Amino acid sequence: MSTRLADRRPPAMQAILIGFLALWLVIAAFPFLWTLWGSFKVEGDFFSKADWANALRGPLTRAETGGAFTGAGYHGAWIQESFWRAAINTLIVVVSVVTISLTFGTLGGYALSRSPYRYAFWLLIVALVFRAMPPIALISGYLLPFYQWNLWGHLPTAIIVLVAINQPFTLWMLTSFFRNIPKDLDESAMVDGCSRFQAFRHVIIPVMWPGVITTGLFSFLLAYNDFAVTAMLLDKENQTMIPKIAFFLGTTQTKGNVMFAVAAVVSATAPLFLLVVFFQRQIVSGLTAGAVKG
Repeated sequence: MSTRLADRRPPAMQAILIGFLALWLVIAAFPFLWTLWGSFKVEGDFFSKADWANALRGPLTRAETGGAFTGAGYHGAWIQESFWRAAINTLIVVVSVVTISLTFGTLGGYALSRSPYRYAFWLLIVALVFRAMPPIALISGYLLPFYQWNLWGHLPTAIIVLVAINQPFTLWMLTSFFRNIPKDLDESAMVDGCSRFQAFRHVIIPVMWPGVITTGLFSFLLAYNDFAVTAMLLDKENQTMIPKIAFFLGTTQTKGNVMFAVAAVVSATAPLFLLVVFFQRQIVSGLTAGAVKG
């Protein structure tokens, strides 16, 4: 009977490992938990210069609202400052970027992984060069056509540039995943009467699904957390969430706006946490598939 490694560890070593893990979790989670707590306080408590403990006790929150907690920050951000519009814009941008990137990435990655020619390697090198370029270099190249087509300031501008920035990454990731799938699967499917595309759709993609989800999540994070591209390309009416938070922070001279930013930060972070928790198994499976030659 095999003995688990954890059972062979000395109790003192196991206690140290558990304590270290607990300490790491507290340190890693503290900034978000503190921000979450502070989002239900008034500005005078959360940013108190007299006593930091006011953020815990909330004396000014009680005095101004009659309770220990208040949702004024969320109401001000979502209703008064129309953060809901920024959330919808973010959803449109993110879904579009992920859909376009994965569509072209899966088709291109499969073609490059199965290509016997040397040009496939050089195409990936060119893609890597474009991925290494700073976003501002790509934005400057789009200035003239965006102005001529009257697209500047609208959501399609951000989608086009983010896809251009993200596509080389998805191409590299998915090509690596496809190369780990034996070519025998393609050949067996085609022997059974499938075309190349049918073999790709019905045989390869189901095997590749964890890798597609992993790549899609990274594409989602790039588009969701982007500030440089969306801040430069989108006007005030079409802002996404991250530039909108920066807008709140840039108007701290107006009382309450900084709490709008705190509430908006919590609102923007919570979906990411839920997304990672929901797809954690697929992410681990995808990263493992990409790291181990199949």
